[in-house]
Amino acid sequence: MSHSKSASLLMVAIVAAAAAIFFMPPPAGVSVNVMHTGGLLVLVMGLWATGILPEALTALIFFALAVLLEVAKPEVIFSGFTSGTLWLVLGGLVIAEAVRMTGLGERVARAALGTRVWTYPQLVTAAVLVAVVLAFLMPATVGRILLLVPILAAVAERHGLAPGTPGHTGVLFAVIVASFQCGTAILPANAPNLVLAGAAETLYGVQLIYAEYLWAQFPVMGIVKGALIVAIVCWMFPAQTRVSGTAAELRPMSGNEKRLAAIVLVSLALWATDFLHGIRPGWVALAAAVVAMLPRIGAVPATIFQERIKFGTFFYIGGVLGLGAVMLDTGLSKAIGDALLAVIRLEQGADAANFITLSVLSTVASMIVTNPAQPALMSPLAGDFAQATGWPLQAALMTMAVGFSTLLLPYQAPPVVVGMQMAGLRLRDALRLTVPLALISIFALIPLHYLWWRVIGYFGN
Repeated sequence: MSHSKSASLLMVAIVAAAAAIFFMPPPAGVSVNVMHTGGLLVLVMGLWATGILPEALTALIFFALAVLLEVAKPEVIFSGFTSGTLWLVLGGLVIAEAVRMTGLGERVARAALGTRVWTYPQLVTAAVLVAVVLAFLMPATVGRILLLVPILAAVAERHGLAPGTPGHTGVLFAVIVASFQCGTAILPANAPNLVLAGAAETLYGVQLIYAEYLWAQFPVMGIVKGALIVAIVCWMFPAQTRVSGTAAELRPMSGNEKRLAAIVLVSLALWATDFLHGIRPGWVALAAAVVAMLPRIGAVPATIFQERIKFGTFFYIGGVLGLGAVMLDTGLSKAIGDALLAVIRLEQGADAANFITLSVLSTVASMIVTNPAQPALMSPLAGDFAQATGWPLQAALMTMAVGFSTLLLPYQAPPVVVGMQMAGLRLRDALRLTVPLALISIFALIPLHYLWWRVIGYFGN
């Protein structure tokens, strides 16, 4: 069966399932509009999870159907566009393109790797560290991966690791997986983080603070998971390095790079201290993008806005946020929450069991609807979870990040798939890294994450 035929059959199945729910007589206590919203949810989530259509097109389908079917008021459907998080996305798209266009990202990566000869464990560690450092500077996972893969491929070959060998494969997988998974611990660095932040603001009026998010998530999801990626890569893809060629010398820093570096550093400082000055990360990113494009002051021409920026991510996240708002407004999220709470066991005072239950539930949801779409499905349920556990709402929301930081299968994270295609890596090799990493994350890192939150008093009791 051809790929196009399979996609067509899958599309028909998704539409049929959505239509069945849409026209199904509502159970007792459930309104017709909840069923209509449920059908729309199945359609949109199905298309996002399978990737049959581009994500942005699916978002536009959601907007069109939600308005035409009148499942909610337009101000609810389009509420994502009033969220500061969506403007963080737009600012991030501009900054990421500027970092790539000026060569600043390549400079950071090459400066971090240096010209010395590394042992294989050191090289894998350096690849993960570069991915983490760049996640702070370049808020676009696909952009980071597209930038780093050719650089790390050249570095691996310079160390005698030829393409197709386990060592070359391991280095590239290290930088690709770390770019996504460690990036989930840095608020502007990944799409799922931004969806979560936007949903928290749109649905509950809760603002996720950059520094607080970093403090709650980075020690385990960033540092410990990064070390775990290094260990598993060295175990699954063993190799020995040797000198093979020399590294190209770094050219002097251009004026554009210097100006952009200053803009990015000021932005990072403002993001990290947002709990002091109260300026939202979205407005900082938007201002940084504007300054970066100003004549003489900035680092890139303003023409990149219409020529180089791909707005698909902007509309995709706007659609995800709108879907969450519609679920909450129509009562669909409460209906799903009530059904889940009837199945899973949550008790006030049982923080460890509650945390593990919700983290695993969020992980399973990521496997069903993919990591970027998971917060759209789970965030509207956070209010019910917070009430059932007795936690602050932010703690319930933050468990979603614990779930989408886990990657069992590559399809869950589109940037990882892009990186694999670019590097010519095989799925079976990816599974040698992602499956052990996911299992250890579930059975070891989730309990460790709970202990960290207990230490910092994040459960509010």
